[in-house]
Amino acid sequence: MPRCIIFANGNLPDIKSARSLIHADDFILAADGGTRHALNLGLTPSAIIGDLDSATFDLKPLTEAGVKIIQYPRDKNKTDLELALDHAIENGQREILILAALGARLDHTLGNLSLLTNLQYAKLNIRLDDGVEEAFFVRDQALIRGGSGDPISLIPWGSEIPGIRTEGLRWPLSNETLLPDQTRGISNEMLGNVASIKINSGLLLVIHRRQSKNVDY
Repeated sequence: MPRCIIFANGNLPDIKSARSLIHADDFILAADGGTRHALNLGLTPSAIIGDLDSATFDLKPLTEAGVKIIQYPRDKNKTDLELALDHAIENGQREILILAALGARLDHTLGNLSLLTNLQYAKLNIRLDDGVEEAFFVRDQALIRGGSGDPISLIPWGSEIPGIRTEGLRWPLSNETLLPDQTRGISNEMLGNVASIKINSGLLLVIHRRQSKNVDY
């Protein structure tokens, strides 16, 4: 099954870098105002999902092009992004890249990160990205693809993370523990194009900021 791209309504600070993340066969969804990012990149989403309170675009040409509009009432218990994630998962998507879910509003950024800790997503590959930074959670192991010198921060989410093993980072961790009330995991660096992380238990938030512009992500 093709990878799913969900456009949220946050920031895309580097359009060229964001465009480089898109594959030709990606399945495109837009969470309400995130539609503007898809359109700016010349993409037509398969569906637009949300209460449409952030819609600053004309829906008519989109519906005429076959775009499905899934509208919810404004008084709802989920954000537009969570509704879009639900839709993707109900359609069998296993690999999901959420673009423009970082920046803009701090409450939404934190909410979007917290959303990914939901146990129903534990076996899925879901990452947040804006073309410059990516953020995702490690539950057992993960690879990071980037470039030499890229900053990598490892942040324990809610509890200590034991048994952390890393490869390809300037300051390696070998079966060590990171604590949520300390900052030891902030601002490590990649030594090459790939780094790996393994943990024994818990949730480890990884934030990767791309410094290199000529690496195929």
